[in-house]
Amino acid sequence: MGKERKQKHGNVGKTANSQVAVYGSLCNGKNVSLADCRLYLPVSWTNDGKRCDEAAIPMEERVFKTKQELAADIIKHQLSMGIAFDYVGADWLYGNDAAFAREIDNMGLVYMLNIHSGQQIFLEKPELAIPGRKSAKGPSPKKVKASSDHTTACKNINSLSPSDWKAINIRDSDKSILKELFHFRTVYVWDKNTNAVENRLLVVSKRKTKNGEETKYSFTNAPLGQYTEQAIAYMQAQRFFVEPSFKEQKQILGMDQFQTRKWLPWHHQIALNTMVGCIILKEKLFNQNQPPILSARDIMDFLLFRFYKEMTEERLLRQLKQRHLKRQYDIDHCNSKQ
Repeated sequence: MGKERKQKHGNVGKTANSQVAVYGSLCNGKNVSLADCRLYLPVSWTNDGKRCDEAAIPMEERVFKTKQELAADIIKHQLSMGIAFDYVGADWLYGNDAAFAREIDNMGLVYMLNIHSGQQIFLEKPELAIPGRKSAKGPSPKKVKASSDHTTACKNINSLSPSDWKAINIRDSDKSILKELFHFRTVYVWDKNTNAVENRLLVVSKRKTKNGEETKYSFTNAPLGQYTEQAIAYMQAQRFFVEPSFKEQKQILGMDQFQTRKWLPWHHQIALNTMVGCIILKEKLFNQNQPPILSARDIMDFLLFRFYKEMTEERLLRQLKQRHLKRQYDIDHCNSKQ
């Protein structure tokens, strides 16, 4: 199906032939499992009946939906199956969409949505009105304007003092307890599509990296008071574990390597990837105490050994032992620097 579909592709960083989908994962600490997905069909596909026929896309699926609408469908589907989760997290594509945040809020759910550093915000709630005439000449103003000027998420933090930041332990890692600086502030956004002004809790975190400093911006509807700063910081940090799970799916399970051309085979392949990913996660949980650093690569090598006998048992065990010794050395070396 991806043969004729040229669109922006994150892996290659340019427009290319590809298949793009919206994925939903369930997370519990560092344990992450792919749970749902929706294939994204551009307008050029949904408006082309012949192309849809060739790809065997069901008639009811030939309706264009934005990625935000597909994400909302995933959330509703999970709720309809009785899946319980504490909050919804997503990257800036979804966080910068006021309608998506509003829809999650209307579902009665908490969200923690990353936003772009240039996201416009108001530090005080503005009044919206059509300004009056400044002179008798010219047409009457028709455009709604805000009573105060906006700023951006990144400009706002540039004016903060060190006392405006709070150090919070966000999670345990294999190597240490990770701590980041956080700033929380209630801000307002103006959705110009509906002319609605809505409040958000702006969550900003800073952490030191090898290349300097990384700053992350998010919006949440979790109110301070009902949720502690520690809990809100943890929500923002939780998305860290989603990317490694996708890396495992791609690099180890080959999710980005298959070349299905039709609707049903694509969904079959994704379902298989999801199930194998769940098996790997189950093995990690089953062996989390011994050995605690069992990786997806270790489990995949064991499955290949069991089914294909591509190596001897002695070689497999020797290979796993060497990996674990190296991982343990890296962990101990990092802890010695704390």
